[in-house]
Amino acid sequence: MTESVATVATATPKGRDTGNACRLSRPGIVCPLGADHGLISSALFSASRGLRVSDDFSPGTPLSLGRVTARLVDDSDWPAPLRSRNNRLLATALEQLAPELEALKRQGIAPERIGVVLGTSTSGIGETEAAMDAQRAAVAQGTPSADSWPQSFEYRRQELGAPAECVAWMSGARGPIYTLSTACTSSAKALASARRLLASGQCDAVIAGGADSLCHMTVKGFMSLEAVSRKESLPLGAERDGINLGEAAVLFVVTPEQGGVQLTGVGESSDAHHISAPCPDGSGAEAAMRGALASAGRAPGEIDYINLHGTATPLNDAMESLAISRLFGRDAGSDAGSDSVSDAGSDTDEPRLPAVSSTKALTGHTLGACGALEAAFCWLALEHGRLPPHATPREALDPTLPTLNIVYRDRPETPPLRVMSNAFAFGGNNISLVLERHTTDPESSAC
Repeated sequence: MTESVATVATATPKGRDTGNACRLSRPGIVCPLGADHGLISSALFSASRGLRVSDDFSPGTPLSLGRVTARLVDDSDWPAPLRSRNNRLLATALEQLAPELEALKRQGIAPERIGVVLGTSTSGIGETEAAMDAQRAAVAQGTPSADSWPQSFEYRRQELGAPAECVAWMSGARGPIYTLSTACTSSAKALASARRLLASGQCDAVIAGGADSLCHMTVKGFMSLEAVSRKESLPLGAERDGINLGEAAVLFVVTPEQGGVQLTGVGESSDAHHISAPCPDGSGAEAAMRGALASAGRAPGEIDYINLHGTATPLNDAMESLAISRLFGRDAGSDAGSDSVSDAGSDTDEPRLPAVSSTKALTGHTLGACGALEAAFCWLALEHGRLPPHATPREALDPTLPTLNIVYRDRPETPPLRVMSNAFAFGGNNISLVLERHTTDPESSAC
């Protein structure tokens, strides 16, 4: 029995609509690799992990976690409903976009024409956890339950809409403002939504991206699913046994301008195979990638690099490798039935397959933030003309996976022009983005 897959492509599959420009500004990034483009790029292009071993969220069980250690914006004078670590991460990313936001003012774009679309899965849950700990302690000391909640507790901090509300409050945006929560695809879908808001004429600019912060519920929840590795994760590795968790915030200013880095394609699918496990044959992932290619008006062979979802779980890496090998291998005339993983510098290199790597080994899986974070890594790859190397050693790769063209540090540098970023979530919720670097139009006022 063949499962049906619903697919959405945000432009006509007959060809690229060059009239719908969708420029992604220089991103504001706060992640375990740092909060500065120089630091982040240095780690990204050397495959340096930003993880630290800690049992802060799993007492008695040390885990490799991607925790942000950069200085965050102080929220002590913010409105109480907006005060959370999640929003502090976003505020720190937003600070980096000051030149882009100032450019919007110079162009005379009204606040009512600026939207905010974000993705998250945690919002301010961490603050609620702290309040619940304080409440339980107060009750244990004899305080009546009704009077035991900390005076500082504000339940609205954990509302999923709080991140977008916070960014709108800080930026002054007054257009469409909302938050999406679709697990690991959330912030990639926020970028897709920004593209649609521009194409429909509802906005002249959109602040888009996402954030997730580490908390007990997230760490213990994934531990209960037996999806967390007790060691550093090994995407595509023979001994891969789960994810490392992380946190991050990433924001772009998305505008309908030519030039720079363009979001040219979006493909979304919903295969609804299982509440948490991906469809083993990769059909949902393949449908999303096909949709993104159709949306961008590109053939598979035109993609230079794919940032894998690459979680290092046995099921995800197997199905994603299968989907990529089937889609891109067929286009290239390669043997999609090959039974081994190869790397970009090996004798069995498939030069017509796009280069691939997973960056989650460097940051941890940042969940609702990962789609925007990895789009930002693709932006950096296009900006610097370099590809992020894969962190799993060659000798540790899984020989049973289909052949992929994996990037390693000794790969000859070939600047990418067109890249794809994958994000696959619970419930068979899949999205792929295509980003391209275009020559700047001298008459456009780029942000």
